[in-house]
Amino acid sequence: MTQISLVVSDVDGTLLTKDKMLTDRAKAAVQRLHKAGIGFTITSSRPAIGMRFLIEPLAIWLPVGPFNGSSIVDPEMNAVEQHLIPASATERSLQILREFGADIWLFTTDKWLIDNPDGSYVAHEQRTIRSDPTVIADFSPYLTSACKIVGASADAAGLERCEKVMQEALGSEATAVRSQTYYLDITPPGFNKGTFVEAMAKRLGIATDAVATIGDMQNDLAMFRVSGVSIAMGNAAGNVKEQATHVTATNEQDGFAEAIEMILKRNGVE
Repeated sequence: MTQISLVVSDVDGTLLTKDKMLTDRAKAAVQRLHKAGIGFTITSSRPAIGMRFLIEPLAIWLPVGPFNGSSIVDPEMNAVEQHLIPASATERSLQILREFGADIWLFTTDKWLIDNPDGSYVAHEQRTIRSDPTVIADFSPYLTSACKIVGASADAAGLERCEKVMQEALGSEATAVRSQTYYLDITPPGFNKGTFVEAMAKRLGIATDAVATIGDMQNDLAMFRVSGVSIAMGNAAGNVKEQATHVTATNEQDGFAEAIEMILKRNGVE
């Protein structure tokens, strides 16, 4: 049985509670990983700025993967790798999101751009990433600088349909996958949480079999597929649980800490 040398965790719905809090038990679990010599980092659909507040309390020294792993930044938030959505795919994405009535958010390296400040999830996202949006009238000037586009909608079933249409329309031009039931993320082609795991394993000189991943949503499946151990949260959708090697408790029941304890026990750490 391969020993785990690196743990890669999703953030929302996994590491954090519904109120976007990091519990004491979660912090203590990561400290135990550090003490056992096991690497730890995070990847998320969040922009880099929305991950910054976790670096210090978790003593993260490895790069992290914002924008669903399509960018890699160091703990000081300097870009290690950055990829953009092709302008043609950006334009097509905006068109499809409008057809489905979703609010459109466009993230550049350092800005969150919106055209509807009264959108259903704007205040929620402000609290989540601890940053304010820039309201614009036209996305056209930013077609060549999109790190991520989000379609935000309270119509979960409609957004699921939109996801399928988007995937068919974009093909290999961009990746389209839901990070929440209410968020559809469009990110650069060829990069996802799985490629982030592979990049981190290569950086540490370990096989991906020695990586454990923890997540709860469709966008976490890419990292589940390439890691030796994959743990789905108790709050994850059924198909996410089915594709994981283990299932832990929910994010409201310290399922993240439970998952870390499971990994440590597997490694023989008491």
